[in-house]
Amino acid sequence: MSAQVEQQQDPNLLAYNSAEVAAYYAALHYLTPCERVLFDEYLREGMAILDLGVGGGRTTPYLSARAKRYVGLDYAPKMIAMCREKFPQLEFYIASADDLSMFASSSFDAVVMAFNGMDYVIPDSARVRALHEIYRVLRPGGVLIFSSHNPRAIFLRASWNQQRVREVVASAIGTKSAWFGPAFACLTAVRAIAAGVTAFVKSVARCTRRLFTLATWKGEGYWLDPAHGGLRTHLAVPAKVAREVSNCGFRLLRVQGDDYPRPSHLYFTDWYYYVFSKSESPGEK
Repeated sequence: MSAQVEQQQDPNLLAYNSAEVAAYYAALHYLTPCERVLFDEYLREGMAILDLGVGGGRTTPYLSARAKRYVGLDYAPKMIAMCREKFPQLEFYIASADDLSMFASSSFDAVVMAFNGMDYVIPDSARVRALHEIYRVLRPGGVLIFSSHNPRAIFLRASWNQQRVREVVASAIGTKSAWFGPAFACLTAVRAIAAGVTAFVKSVARCTRRLFTLATWKGEGYWLDPAHGGLRTHLAVPAKVAREVSNCGFRLLRVQGDDYPRPSHLYFTDWYYYVFSKSESPGEK
């Protein structure tokens, strides 16, 4: 099956190309702590950077500021329209990640595919083509940074905003009150217990859904993500991701959980970021 036919049959494209979903992604303006630390470490000033699955341009301000040449690409026309409206001075193109024929070989120093965009290059044959295309357009020594869902993330960590708790106590009794310390400790304990109960309930619900999926047991596969009305999503554990990408000629440099700076864990981390390099010179592969 040709890449063009596969793209036309992709049910996710209808969701991503809707005005509502495009506007949602266009409104996002942040990097996760994980993205920031990896981008700062592996993306040098003056690189030529290809931003695949650019969406509404969430990563564009940061990446374009570092790049000598920045190109954003997405297969959803409405996403690209949003990007061109927001950043008229930059290059944006409508194309799929598995067909980068508009670019010459060794055109870029870095390719970024954030927000788990790789998981929506489907089916498997399209994802493998995309990896080969990325390899081709990267210069020797170039880096590939992308994220991918973890099918074995069946538990949720308890989390709460300690600073928000402090602000609530401070607004109620003031920081100089003798009761501030005890009140802060009591409210923190209450909030921690509430967060723990919430995490437990949600973990049970997630386990119920995911433990009966083939992707969880095999460590790789597909399921339907409820986001945006339902998206067919590929997932794989780090070992399987590393094997697939390495088979396309890349060398693994780093795996980092998106829950950074917390330590990652296979059963808690929702997705991982991967950094690979094209270490071979042209013609060796």
